[in-house]
Amino acid sequence: MKLGIVGLPNVGKSTLFNAITQAGAESANYPFCTIEPNVGVVSVPDERLLKLKELYNSEKVVPTAIEFCDIAGLVRGASKGEGLGNKFLSHIREVESIVHVVRCFEDPNVVHVDGSVDPIRDIETINIELIFSDIEVLERRIQKTQKAAKSDKALAGELDILNRIKETLENNMSVRSMDFTDDERAFVKQLNLLTDKPVIYVTNVSEDDLSDDGASNEYVNKVREFAAMENAQVVVICAQIEAEISELDDSEKSEFLKDLGLNESGLDKLIKAGYSLLGLISFLTAGPKEVRAWTIKAGTKAPQAGGKIHSDIERGFIRAETIAYDDLISVGTMTTAKEKGLVRLEGKDYVVKDGDVILFRFNV
Repeated sequence: MKLGIVGLPNVGKSTLFNAITQAGAESANYPFCTIEPNVGVVSVPDERLLKLKELYNSEKVVPTAIEFCDIAGLVRGASKGEGLGNKFLSHIREVESIVHVVRCFEDPNVVHVDGSVDPIRDIETINIELIFSDIEVLERRIQKTQKAAKSDKALAGELDILNRIKETLENNMSVRSMDFTDDERAFVKQLNLLTDKPVIYVTNVSEDDLSDDGASNEYVNKVREFAAMENAQVVVICAQIEAEISELDDSEKSEFLKDLGLNESGLDKLIKAGYSLLGLISFLTAGPKEVRAWTIKAGTKAPQAGGKIHSDIERGFIRAETIAYDDLISVGTMTTAKEKGLVRLEGKDYVVKDGDVILFRFNV
């Protein structure tokens, strides 16, 4: 899972990126201090792995991971090349989902490129650039399809979809706000439009606004209203607090969060939102050598889930010995689970569920 962090300059993008990846991206109080995208890989926290490690006495734990890409601050005119904009837009095209950081705090010591704090204006500044970029892509595709449709009448349907999308974009609305049939969605997906990518709006707030999840922050509430109109999610984070959390060990981290009145860090909230937005789940494998989490799309069948581990498993799939994580933990051992009939033998049509502990049987 690759998430691209975007936002106007000086909204806290690189501070947040540093905090959640500890990758040391340059962060400074001036625009364009990030030019090439910094990339950091973050382990996905999963308490189930530690419990399975105890149960199997495993040598190591291998969590699944998310890749964060810190893309430079976009500015007005980016789609026309302003501020190295075209380069930055190409970086966005390579990610699966966009994490759009917006500033929702006042601080006279931190420069804002437009001179004042207004998260909706900031969101629309970036969205307009993404829309302009998508319109350019569509105009070229429409021109090409119109020519081909003269000799191939089957392309009339594609042309209709392209024109509908273009009209939506010209009304300053994103592609992700549109409804499509399953067949139309498959076609739209391969266009790889920027405004079709799922978005998580990260509202960067002051420490004081964390305890009530930004409910008393008028900026955050405006972002939530905006996000609801285009099927996007909102996560409330204080980038500065995340920076402090990133320097603590696990025991200190839980105590620090408790003192702030929080149950989880901003990173944990962001990861959960990312999984939900992209429709992802994790299944687990366990043994004496290692306990491991594997990320798949919800709805994935057993052979294809096995293919995440190795292509031979998918090719030679026989069955999947499966038990729900909660069932395994409740009885304590796999032997007891088998005696109680909790371990199921699933075939090639089985749809893997989140938390399934699976042993794949295959032959090639």
